[in-house]
Amino acid sequence: MAQRILVTGAAGFIGRHALAPLAARGFEVHAVTRGAVLPGATSHAVDLMDVAATRGLLARLRPSHLLHLAWTVAPGGFWTTRDNLDWVSATLALYRAFAANGGARFVGVGSCAEYDWSPDAVAAPLDEQASPCRPATLYGIAKDSTHRMLAAAAALDGVSLAWGRVFFLYGPGEKPGRLVSDTVVRLLRGEPIETTPGTQRRDFLHVADVAGALAALVGSEMEGPVNIASGEDRPIAEFLGEIGRQSGRADLLRFGARPMPANEPARLAAQVARLRNAVGFTPRFDMASGIADTIAAARHPTGG
Repeated sequence: MAQRILVTGAAGFIGRHALAPLAARGFEVHAVTRGAVLPGATSHAVDLMDVAATRGLLARLRPSHLLHLAWTVAPGGFWTTRDNLDWVSATLALYRAFAANGGARFVGVGSCAEYDWSPDAVAAPLDEQASPCRPATLYGIAKDSTHRMLAAAAALDGVSLAWGRVFFLYGPGEKPGRLVSDTVVRLLRGEPIETTPGTQRRDFLHVADVAGALAALVGSEMEGPVNIASGEDRPIAEFLGEIGRQSGRADLLRFGARPMPANEPARLAAQVARLRNAVGFTPRFDMASGIADTIAAARHPTGG
């Protein structure tokens, strides 16, 4: 009999890309949505802030695995929204219902914002086992605190727990208000873009690879934190420059027209040995092919 997995946030940017790779791994996929019916999964309209409804769903389904993606991630505001506090409580209630109904493996999704972003701490790639977690934002604190509490509870309950720390993602269907989505759309419209010098280095990974990495993590036996990233950081100017080159509108990029934000980390790079070697995941997209896929989707939207 196929193992049953419940995916929260299944209609979100990462979630809708995760359903197919989970099904390909043999899971019977169930998805928590706000009413959307998703292909490739049995959908359940449940408000995860409603503890009784969450408990009822877990009691009915009794999934063996759970991939928890749901969280407030509206561009810009998610760093400071008080919703982060609600999601800590909702996540702990979700885990307790999962464990109480025989759940075996819980994979939560965290963020590189859990790490210390001070200059000395980010000089080298951030490592799950060696780099300190000293988050500076409410979002990062909420994710880090949730992981710590879940890890302690899972050890008591005998539940296998992994925590995917996602770095920077992009790809088709990304919401407006984010760097890559806005750059692609505006360049295709012929609009100039004023940006910083773009010297800060970041690790970007196509959303389909982020989802594939999380599916691989679910199917593995790896426990604890795992960075979800490409392992190749590059200057933002190089990444945006590739978007300009492929769109044919590099002339519209105005590097240096805006100052660098205060306290902007010079580098946020990921150590990905655990993802590559222990989980066994290798990205399908490199920078050029990932940007090509994103631009193609923007030029020919399906309306889906």
